[in-house]
Amino acid sequence: MNQTSQSKNAAAIIIALTCLFSIGYAILRYHIAGPVPWKDLSFFTLNKGIALSSFVLLTFNFSFGPLNNLGVPVSDGLLNSRKALGMTGFLLALIHVLMSFMLFNPAVFSKFYEENGTLTLTAGLSMLGGVLSFVVLWGYNLSFQTHLREDKKFIRFITSRNFLLVAMLFSLFHLFFMGYKGWLTPNAWHGGLPPISLVGFILFTVGYIINLFGRK
Repeated sequence: MNQTSQSKNAAAIIIALTCLFSIGYAILRYHIAGPVPWKDLSFFTLNKGIALSSFVLLTFNFSFGPLNNLGVPVSDGLLNSRKALGMTGFLLALIHVLMSFMLFNPAVFSKFYEENGTLTLTAGLSMLGGVLSFVVLWGYNLSFQTHLREDKKFIRFITSRNFLLVAMLFSLFHLFFMGYKGWLTPNAWHGGLPPISLVGFILFTVGYIINLFGRK
């Protein structure tokens, strides 16, 4: 089996397992252990699972290289799978953004709205972090486009250590302001299961620390 086949196989397995775990966790937390009706599985819960899948895949994409730089052995198959993981993570992030815009209203996310119908401060900060994170990830995804690879200044900037750290920081802001209030009340967690925003935040924080010290 050649190196290309190994990287494709590694990426396919990682993507499949990540999506199965993320969507399965969302179903377990919101439907089996929680009060969300099954009619919301096709959109509300699926959106949660897609969001977690995106964060996991993007964390893997950003962290395999820096982890290897820190002396933790990472196989060639995993290193070569980063492009596929990153592009899939970005596409899932795009789906999450579109689904969230369709769901975002006082009936579904009442905690993010004031009585007069305007967004709360934390909701506004979370949305700002999410939008900026998506725009930065979109810019990073452009670096893989063939017609832009000749622009060395753009590629050097878009793949630089500081750019990626800022991109990850925006994502952390989005997760933090989206769910930190729920993190502080573990007695209210469905079935004792941590919120998906907290799971994503912890994983992304670990990835951020790996990049902070391991990315050149």
